[in-house]
Amino acid sequence: MRGIGFIALGYAIIACADAAVKWALPQVGPAAAMIWRGVFGAIAIALLARGASLRPVNGRLIAGRSLLHCAVTLVYYIAWVRAMPLADSYAVTAAAPLLMTLLAIPLLGEAVGWRRWTSTGVGFAGVLVMLQPDGALWRWEAAMLLGGVGFLALTRIWTRLLTRTDSPATIAFWLLLAHIPVGLLLLPFFPPPRLLPDAPTVLALVFLGLANGAAHFLFARAFAIAPVSVLAPFEYTTLVWGLVLGLLIWGEFPAAATLAGAGIVIAAGLYNLHRERVRAREARMGAAR
Repeated sequence: MRGIGFIALGYAIIACADAAVKWALPQVGPAAAMIWRGVFGAIAIALLARGASLRPVNGRLIAGRSLLHCAVTLVYYIAWVRAMPLADSYAVTAAAPLLMTLLAIPLLGEAVGWRRWTSTGVGFAGVLVMLQPDGALWRWEAAMLLGGVGFLALTRIWTRLLTRTDSPATIAFWLLLAHIPVGLLLLPFFPPPRLLPDAPTVLALVFLGLANGAAHFLFARAFAIAPVSVLAPFEYTTLVWGLVLGLLIWGEFPAAATLAGAGIVIAAGLYNLHRERVRAREARMGAAR
């Protein structure tokens, strides 16, 4: 129950941080927002780690994962700065667990039976429902975001591998820290519209960084005390937060096709999770026998 509380709170904080950066992006641009996120996110992780060593063991994989996650961040920031609704972006993100199912086959050696293949195919049909021609999400930003979700799924697979050698706090610290040099390199391509943002924007960006650090720390604590299969469904709560925050701040509400497609994708993801739990239980029973 504590793990569920940590993960649910973490996703709520992440959604609020995403709303803050979406609101601030018109003033600072994607590159500067990445720098702010990296600076204050890394500081938050360092403080919450309470002096524990953040030195990486598998430095090469941590570096690769961190840089790839920076690309994911850039994709989301470009979509948001071009006024893509928060809930719409979360609806596309719901495809990440389905992509993880496919990537786990070559990267983790996992076996996928016909039931999970079928549900994964149904889930991608839900993606097509969201991205149907002339629909609300029929825009190049959604296609770009779907590619970013593929990278996101890959970083999560790598996270599973990294937990064998490195602490969750170390993984999160270097992920956020990597946003600083990458943001600096991207500044010529995404120059800030204003040299100095106003005070409310600065507060939003500081909150962005601190909230990301706190949320990643909560994720680390949750996965340390509760099984992944128990915590995974709470990832979909970001869609609920995206709906609420988008409606309250920008008056956004997703189209019916977006919600219907997201519902199909989430149902398929939950079924895949159910099958994973069944297989794990059967494996434990077989080992006991």
